[in-house]
Amino acid sequence: MKYARLGSSGLKVSRLALGCMSYGEPGRGTHPWSLPEEESLPFIAQALDLGVNFFDTANIYSLGTSEEYLGRALKKLTRREDVVIATKVYEAMGPGPLSGGLSRGAVMRELDASLRRLGTDYIDLYIIHRWDYGTPIEETMAALHDAVTAGKVRYLGASSMHTWQFVKAQYTADLHGWTRFVSMQNHYNLLNREEEREMIPYCLAEGVGVTPWSPLARGLLTRDWDAQSARTAGDPIQERFYGPTEEADRRVARAVAEIAAERGVPRARIALAWLLRQPAVTAPVIGATAPHHLPDAAAALDIELDDAEVARLEAPYVPHAVVEYV
Repeated sequence: MKYARLGSSGLKVSRLALGCMSYGEPGRGTHPWSLPEEESLPFIAQALDLGVNFFDTANIYSLGTSEEYLGRALKKLTRREDVVIATKVYEAMGPGPLSGGLSRGAVMRELDASLRRLGTDYIDLYIIHRWDYGTPIEETMAALHDAVTAGKVRYLGASSMHTWQFVKAQYTADLHGWTRFVSMQNHYNLLNREEEREMIPYCLAEGVGVTPWSPLARGLLTRDWDAQSARTAGDPIQERFYGPTEEADRRVARAVAEIAAERGVPRARIALAWLLRQPAVTAPVIGATAPHHLPDAAAALDIELDDAEVARLEAPYVPHAVVEYV
């Protein structure tokens, strides 16, 4: 495993993060394909064996049970000080007008709930899952800063928003002397490179580490395009992201497959190797539900694509419409 500082912060993380959205009580929340606890534990153990020290979850994943599974697994398998735990806040965890969002009350309540579920007294990286259009950013940034000064949170991150929103949040923090975000978790892969227009250059300029989600485009870059899995069969999000550009996206996926075949490696390694070489990218968030997923991801760290291969991978790309993350 290789390690890097998260942006310009002092936090050193593995160059792959294990995403824990796939681990949680099946049927809780919106992920019926998630794995129960006894099936989740081996993947967390495998990640640790491979040198992964960066684990990403969220309060909304399987309505808190992902956090519970991760917390119990890490307590059983390793020392708390040897891992970096990231979790997120924004989504509504119950009914009623006070549930969800990034108000001071919601941030404080959900932070304490995440700490209890994870079984820890601090969170290494606390991420706002979405932009809250109903709460002034000053209120959110003040609450997050208070969480840091209270010792409950070490670093702050953000996810899935317009660049102008991220800039506004960072400016608000600077204006008041509050804690800035050190990371951006965004939708970035070979099939969707729109973040290269503004967000990636901004993160590079400001020393913000990028931890892309869906680095393999929900599996589209790892297998034949029309192949189905338990997840993709019931995944409406895939159509929103990639349906309108399917013809061009298929050509990108075909280039991945051709280069993988020429090198004699799984397709996932090629797609990840491309992402890992991109400026600003610190650690893609990798999902793992089969024994080969994590070893394949780790092996991508040793693949150096040449300029001709990169050109082949990037040539078929066409612009994608902006998808609002609500």
